[in-house]
Amino acid sequence: MSRFVLDTNIILYFLGGRLADPFPSGSYAISVISELELLAYPGLSSPEEQRVRAFVEDISVTDLTQSVKLHAVDLRKRFGLKLPDAIVAATALALEATLLTNDQRLLVLSDVPTQMLRVKP
Repeated sequence: MSRFVLDTNIILYFLGGRLADPFPSGSYAISVISELELLAYPGLSSPEEQRVRAFVEDISVTDLTQSVKLHAVDLRKRFGLKLPDAIVAATALALEATLLTNDQRLLVLSDVPTQMLRVKP
């Protein structure tokens, strides 16, 4: 079974009903960084926050394990990523998963398996 880590932008598109492509078949996880980014999203209304919390409760959230930390430091040093992006990408590496993202800086990483999903206009 394929494994996927969802980047924050993909989760926001999903929760907003903007994904044109369905999620590929497999199992899913998110980084603790995405959980924090979602819950701290500026201007989140109460119903939106409830939807985010329900989503987070239904998915596996990966904490900062030693493996994630080591991969994040390596990715940040080699590719100059912002720390949150490095941690999200490192989560995919640590879980041996494909990162679903529409972030152009992450899609071009040679060491991280990535996949983009189309968004409705």
